[in-house]
Amino acid sequence: QVHLVESGGGLVQAGGSLRLSCAASGIIFSINAMGWYRQTPEKQRERVAFITTDGTATYIDSVKGRFTVSRDNAKNTLYLQMNSLKPEDTATYYCRAINQGYWGQGTQVTVSS
Repeated sequence: QVHLVESGGGLVQAGGSLRLSCAASGIIFSINAMGWYRQTPEKQRERVAFITTDGTATYIDSVKGRFTVSRDNAKNTLYLQMNSLKPEDTATYYCRAINQGYWGQGTQVTVSS
């Protein structure tokens, strides 16, 4: 059974930091490129960070320099370090195992001004 479980979300003031984790089981984590996505009721889901199997990362422009995606294949875990958070980062954040097409259930991030 496949599980992608996000954690680490919460309420933080603008300028603060959070670290999201995505613990994977039931998939071959190391063969999957992984992504972090976010969605609000007003916007379509967008991919904010992407990491290849060998650790190469890309980001959307709005989070470059503030967010860092990483992975630990030994622990089957994906991370997203989010610094200098802004109110517009408020969203539900999801991880995705891209090659095998699985999604997590999401974790809420709320940034207050």
